[in-house]
Amino acid sequence: MWIYEKKLIYPVMVTRPDPAMARRLQMLLGGASGEFTASTTYLNQRYCMPVSCVRALLTDIGTEELSHVEMLSVMITGL
Repeated sequence: MWIYEKKLIYPVMVTRPDPAMARRLQMLLGGASGEFTASTTYLNQRYCMPVSCVRALLTDIGTEELSHVEMLSVMITGL
């Protein structure tokens, strides 16, 4: 079970709009090797894992990647 707290693991402060940087960050968010791709890959692989301790590790890594997705989304929205 996951617990969602309405705060980022690392505070994001954007001081001024920068559309060029927002476009670059979008590639980190949803590109072929982006954070969203990584999180869904880890979370999907856990269902095929027969070893329970490795399954738990994949769940933890996938959840951490989702927090990176959230941080990048907040940055892109601010920019």
